[in-house]
Amino acid sequence: MRKGVKTAVVGGVFVVMVGGAGYGAYNFVSALNGDGGSGAAGPEAAETGPPSSAEVEETTRAFFAAWEKAQGAKAASYTNNEAEAEPLLTSFGQDAHLTDVKITPGRASGRTVPFSVKATVSYDGKSKPLAYDSRLTVVRGVTTGRALVDWKPSVVHPALKDGDTLVTEESENPPIEAVGRDGTVLTKEKYPSLGPILDELRARYGDKAGGTPGVELAVRHTASEAADTSLLTLSKGKPGRLPTTLSASVQAAAEKAVKQYDESSVVAVKPSTGEVLAVANNRTDGWNAAFLGQVAPGSTMKILSAATLIDNGLTSMNGPAPCPDSAISESQTFHNLTGMTPNENATLSESFARSCNTAFIKFADEVKVDSLNKEAQERFGLGQDNWQVGIPSFDGSVPASGGPDTAANMIGQGQVQMSPLNMASVTATAMTGTFRQPVIVPQSLDDRELARAQGLSGNTVAQLRAMMNRTATSGTAAGVMSRLGGDIGAKTGSAEVDGQAKANSWFTGYRNDVAAAAMAQQGGRGGDAAGPIVAAVLRAGG
Repeated sequence: MRKGVKTAVVGGVFVVMVGGAGYGAYNFVSALNGDGGSGAAGPEAAETGPPSSAEVEETTRAFFAAWEKAQGAKAASYTNNEAEAEPLLTSFGQDAHLTDVKITPGRASGRTVPFSVKATVSYDGKSKPLAYDSRLTVVRGVTTGRALVDWKPSVVHPALKDGDTLVTEESENPPIEAVGRDGTVLTKEKYPSLGPILDELRARYGDKAGGTPGVELAVRHTASEAADTSLLTLSKGKPGRLPTTLSASVQAAAEKAVKQYDESSVVAVKPSTGEVLAVANNRTDGWNAAFLGQVAPGSTMKILSAATLIDNGLTSMNGPAPCPDSAISESQTFHNLTGMTPNENATLSESFARSCNTAFIKFADEVKVDSLNKEAQERFGLGQDNWQVGIPSFDGSVPASGGPDTAANMIGQGQVQMSPLNMASVTATAMTGTFRQPVIVPQSLDDRELARAQGLSGNTVAQLRAMMNRTATSGTAAGVMSRLGGDIGAKTGSAEVDGQAKANSWFTGYRNDVAAAAMAQQGGRGGDAAGPIVAAVLRAGG
């Protein structure tokens, strides 16, 4: 099946770009109007208000009847977006090769009707039963007044999103048996977060791992170009053995940790090699935000900003970095977190450990517009769109933006965007002084060219480690890191996002030869949500 490539993302929040571009403006208008199209004729005078229970029952009955008979166009006419519904409902019987469809409605809850689907998948002389549950909601068409199924691809199958289709065929990529660094087989069942990641690994390396293809029913993510998601295997292929850099024990800890916080992601890497030890996401959409997210990293960015100040001779760990109550740059006023006591005599180390925003803002007028950008690209290996991790990833973005964004970028806001993978790499580089591009499969598997960067001087590394250790032992990260022994360091962060009630929680840290970074959307301060996730991962890996 089709190989996956990079997923599109936009803005300062995790967003998977999906949709049926081929349907053009008609879909947009149809969706706005709530019209179903060519189904049963509407009333002479358009009804208003929510559909009655009788209308809900009649609409679902008619919709299910047409669907069961593989009448895709007719079934789509009972929805409020016929143009998008018809191809998917038609492909259910054609591309997906599903027959003997039986749909059984459950008890309606208002206008929402749960239902079960039973069918047979038949392809090339092979067949297998399929059963699953879904639900739909009946709404009132805006212009026609008809009671219509509120169209969502998940009505057809809960794994479907906008732009997805169902297909049954011989897979283009043979199945894989992914193994961790200690030889443990890594399965979706045991490590649920790895589901989409294993799909991507299969799409990219299935034909290189020595296996043979089977026949499968799968979700094809046409719009996002992500790897196909297998739903049912009609005939098993022979899995090829694929080595990964993942650690089964660290992965298990990461999976458990993210379950405690909604919309959270974490990545752990081995700084001495760049190998990814764990990647986990707690998201309802199954998206690998840990690798693909593009959001402001908040004060975790101060690791890179501090390196910029040191490398450009503007101050040092024990040099001045005053922490006033507020600071102005390009006519924009910046503040610290509520309750922070000002200290005009603070050093960079103290302001870093306390996560004082204004201390970094005060340097904005001395930092050249491209200083942070050059530090990110040339020393930390970020923002050049050339990482070859083994599956799709975002490589960070630290643009050379002027005006007030120069100051905002220093504290991880403005135009800066990162993923947990990026920040785990930043921490690893700060620890060792060497940028080692993260990898999830060995480079030797395909001889791909890895990204390179200059790295940091020993003097800069010593200062960054000292400041991160201070943060972990007596600064804003002390509460989270207090029970971790060994060589430790950390940085907290929170990032404001327009339209969110709470800030995104960020945290990155290291313990011995493990670096990890986490983000929890609307998780609050860094130590509230992301911090405990990172601590749990470091405890397992260090």
